[in-house]
Amino acid sequence: VFRHDIRAAGVSFETAAASDDLPTGRCLIVVTPDAQRTMQTYLGAGTALGPDDVDAALVESARITYLEGYLWDPPGAKEAFVKAARLAHDAGRMVALTLSDSFCVDRYRSEFRDLVEHHVDLLLANETEITSLYETRSFDAALDHVRGKCAIAALTRSEKGAVIVTSDATHVVAAEPADVVDTTGAGDLYAAGFMYGLTREMPLPVCGRIGAIAAAEVISHYGARPETSLAELIRGRLG
Repeated sequence: VFRHDIRAAGVSFETAAASDDLPTGRCLIVVTPDAQRTMQTYLGAGTALGPDDVDAALVESARITYLEGYLWDPPGAKEAFVKAARLAHDAGRMVALTLSDSFCVDRYRSEFRDLVEHHVDLLLANETEITSLYETRSFDAALDHVRGKCAIAALTRSEKGAVIVTSDATHVVAAEPADVVDTTGAGDLYAAGFMYGLTREMPLPVCGRIGAIAAAEVISHYGARPETSLAELIRGRLG
């Protein structure tokens, strides 16, 4: 089902099925009337990710290799992350990391800091995650801490929009208007939109705007899959 659906969405998916009987991961999400959600996640075969699963040719051909913080727990996954990052950089490619959840950050704060400083070009995080990473309640203080630790940090702040930070610039991008129904997928769609722009060498504020447009679409209805053509939506909004 997963293979069919992801390919139907136009995504190339050539990963072989797991051979150890571990099922595909899944997540039960309960959404409350205020559009917030509680996630009960089972990572399934994802927990078995290891360095031998890294497809060197795929990583070397990808403009950006995207690392998901949720998968950092097992030792094998840590090795896989570092191997993929080194392959990408040796090929002149970029590496992106999403911190995924403040609980992940709390468990592996020092390891994530090391990963960001030595292996990551683009860091994606929300306000709670970035303040947890640098153990501060102040978003501005966290922003100062992350500046220069990686090439780009794209930090989302819900209705406050996002702040994109490089070593010598700060870009504030407003949130797109939306009737919020379900916040599931907001971070994922923001990351997808941002990286779409980045891989096409668009200015960082435009990358942030595309991410915001994609995120606004997915939070306007239940479920984490867009119900409107994002390509058409973005063309209409950007002009």
